Parts: sequence; structure tokens; C-alpha cells
Amino acid sequence: MSSPAPRTPAGIDLEALDAVTDAVESGAGLPEVIRAAARAFDDASLALTDRSGAVLAVAARSPADERGLLGDAPGVEVHDLRVADETVGQLRVRPRGDGDGDVPTMVLRIVLTLVASEVQRVRAPKRASELAVAEFLHDLLGRRLTDRAEVVERAEAIGVDVSAGAAVLVIRAQLHVPAEEGWRERVVTVAERGARAAVPGTVVASSGRPDPRGSEVAILIPGDDPEAAERVGEAVLRELGASLPGHSFALGRSRLATDPGDLPRAGNEALLAANVAEGDSGEEGHRVMAFDDTGAYRLLLSAMSEDPAELQRFYAETIEPLVAYDEQYETDLVVTVEAFLDADGNVAGTAQRLFTHRHTIRYRLERVRELSGLDVGSTDGREKLSLGLKAMRVLGIAARGGPATEQGAGGGRVPRRG
Repeated sequence: MSSPAPRTPAGIDLEALDAVTDAVESGAGLPEVIRAAARAFDDASLALTDRSGAVLAVAARSPADERGLLGDAPGVEVHDLRVADETVGQLRVRPRGDGDGDVPTMVLRIVLTLVASEVQRVRAPKRASELAVAEFLHDLLGRRLTDRAEVVERAEAIGVDVSAGAAVLVIRAQLHVPAEEGWRERVVTVAERGARAAVPGTVVASSGRPDPRGSEVAILIPGDDPEAAERVGEAVLRELGASLPGHSFALGRSRLATDPGDLPRAGNEALLAANVAEGDSGEEGHRVMAFDDTGAYRLLLSAMSEDPAELQRFYAETIEPLVAYDEQYETDLVVTVEAFLDADGNVAGTAQRLFTHRHTIRYRLERVRELSGLDVGSTDGREKLSLGLKAMRVLGIAARGGPATEQGAGGGRVPRRG
């Protein structure tokens, strides 16, 4: 008859704890580490996720137990995994159901430390690759890559062949419901899953551009297939819509750049198209805009590239006072101007579009005239306001929208991007 496993006075199973250490030291992999941790936790059910929410390993009794563990079933404890000040993932624990599954605090701390260190070690090469991809896409969108040879060389360094050309997508996700920390990383993970399912060689990363309201993701689709970018866009929006309810998505798609030297231009096209799409997407709505379909906005792209200060000045002289007024007083002057122009200058039609009384519309339009000096009743005034709205989209400036509930937003409102 075998002797019982050695235990300390506190009831700690040292043999089970040693198994966790052995799994880490031997490099057995995260699934084996989690199975050993489950034994150390007195046969609890465990699920390990990275910081974006992707599942790395599970030790559960059944598929139903696994679904409950990942779906916040009763009794599930969630522990953050940290290495120094960095959160690398979470360990979800559900003790066994006989009431004897309490884990000693010391064991919990030891196992969490071991698992966090192993996650960081195993994911380090992937993290380094992700950083290289992100740096390449940041430089591309920031127009810091302009030389053809350098574009090709940098792409080859991350395992992407752009010699035959490529296209660029930019996706903006805006949150409309409360969410846990790390939701932006999850947007990137989900977008990457959808993009690579459509075109395996695609690379995806956060754009690196600050956006306090949401998340911006850049996607590079290598190859000379003119329809590949459209397929990727459709696949990404399907995946995002299914995995991230409570968000709105705006997607901008560039033309195919058949010459790698034109990729900076393609990045600029995707950004412009995303700006236009974002301006037209509503709460929990999705909008796709190809650069070829941006119409009059395309005329402003060269102005943005050659003299952005002049475009900024035109915006400041037309729409900026309305944006500032809306932000300060939570009014809807910009929305009213857009609806008025869409209704061909018809007050009744504008009121119908906005579900607002026509007297209110007239009052708002008078306020527009006072703030901007432009009379919507004149052709010149309407033309300048229309171009001012387009300049706002090209510059990537969003008008006031509905309130957000992101943590840290004063009064539930997130500052708008300028």
C-alpha cells in the first residue's frame, strides 16, 4: 500500500506543487503546466487566457465544464497573471464541487507566479514578432517608409512578400458598452483571426495612432489579387461583429498598390477611407468604405498630403466652431448641418431625418450662422460647410457622438480625438 503524499501542516500537497515546477522547468508546455496546476488546486477546473482573452490551455472535466469555466459560470474565480507591472493573462479557476476545493493562499500565489512566468516565456517570441509587425505598419501609416527598397526589405524581415504589391485596410472599433481592460488587444486578436482566415499571409497590428475613443487596427494584405482586400474586409467584419457585440466598426480600404513603393500612398488611402466611413457609421453600426468610393473626398487627399495646415485652417474657419459648441453644450449642430445638406437644404426634410421639430432645426441653423459666419440659405454657405465637413473627415476629426462608458472617462464621456 502506497504512503500518502507528503503534506505540510497547512494541508499543502507538495508532490502536486512539485509537478507544476517540473512542468515549467522541463518546458512541457502550457497545457501540461495547467493540468499540473489543476492537481495542485485539488482537482479544480482551470482555464488560461492571454491578455487579449485568447484561450491558451484548459483543464476541465467535460466540454460543458469548459464552457462554464470560460463563460463566467457561478463559482468561477478570475486571477490576473502578472510579471512585474505587466499583465500577461488570466487564470480562471472553478474549485471542485464537493466543498473541499479551497486552495491555500500560499499555493495560489506560487502557482500564479509560475504560470505567469511561463506564459511570458512561451509567448515572448510571438510578442517580439508582433512588435516587429506593429513597428512596420506604424512606419507605413506614418509615412516614415518612403523608399521602395526599404519597404520591401522591412516587409521581408517580418516574413511578408510585397514584391507583387499589397493593399491596406484600416479598421476603427468604437465601444458602446462597458468592457474589461484589454478590450483593445482583443479587437486586434479577433481582426487577425478573421483576416488570416481569408488571406493567410495577411499581417495585423494596432495602428499605434492614439485614439481615446476606441481602437484602430491596420491590416496589410500582400499580393496582386485586386479582390483580396475586399474578402479580408468582409471576413474581419463578420468576425468582429460575432465576437465583439456592443461595438461599431468603420473600415477603410485602399486601392491595390502594384508597386511596393506605392504602399505609403495606400496606407494614406485606407486612413482617409476609414475617416469617411467612421463619419457615416452610427452606434453599433458597421460601415465599409473603399478609397475608390470616397468621391469628392479624394480631391482633398492631395491637399492633406501636400499642405495639411491649409486643410486644417479651412476646417477651423467652417466647422470647428460648431464642433467646439457641440462638445461644450452637448448640442447637435454638426449633425444638423449634415442632415440639412443631405436633405438638399430642406428644413422639413431635415426635421424628418432627425425626428425633430422644424422650428428646432431653424433655431440650430441660425446658431450655425452665428458661430461660423456661413448662411446655410446661400449656395456659397452650403458649399463651404460641405467642404468643411469633408475636411473634418479627411483630418480624422470626429464630431460629438453618444456617451461612452469606458473606465476613466469623466461622467461617462471619453474625450474626442483632435
